[in-house]
Amino acid sequence: MTQPSTPAEPQPAGFARLQIRQRLTLMVNRYEVLQTDEAGNDLGLICFAEQKRMAFKEQVTFYTDAAKTHALFGFKARKVIDLGAGYDIVDGAGQPIGWFKKEFAASLARSTWRLGTPDGFECMGQERNAKVAVLRRVWDFIPVLNDLPVPWLFHFDFRAADGSLVMSSTKKVALKDVYFVDLPAQPNGWRLDWRVASAMAVALDALQSR
Repeated sequence: MTQPSTPAEPQPAGFARLQIRQRLTLMVNRYEVLQTDEAGNDLGLICFAEQKRMAFKEQVTFYTDAAKTHALFGFKARKVIDLGAGYDIVDGAGQPIGWFKKEFAASLARSTWRLGTPDGFECMGQERNAKVAVLRRVWDFIPVLNDLPVPWLFHFDFRAADGSLVMSSTKKVALKDVYFVDLPAQPNGWRLDWRVASAMAVALDALQSR
């Protein structure tokens, strides 16, 4: 299928940079999505997500308030047991706004994800550093080490068919997982929907080992 590099019409810019913070609790993994400036300064919480542990079917919902009265968007696995089936991203009303899936053949050497939106746009995300990707796999195969946290940070870049960067996720050194997500504007003014980017960024952390 022919992939457009970016949608033909400019769209609202939305957020240019986000920060994703993981906070571990007893029963769920919680991810906070914050707006940040170019220097990485916190400009306020936008929403947060919760992932239930040991869920029968993988699902993550993003809420606007701590009481979880309003679901803003979320993603859900298409099938219970089918790692290649992919995930759908929907808004608060259940309407599709995007999708993603892991490319398992390509991921054997370097983790690779395909990300798309309902208008036909697609991009491919890979680990930025191929050498780190290899080291992480070697680490996982060593019985004494595979239960320990991987000591290397991993970052992802998502590029359209023409090679243009549409999203990057950069992990920072911290006691808990922290990611900076950049959404560069394209020449026509288009920028990837921050909700789609947030869902993908959380998935990179929550689903990476699957």
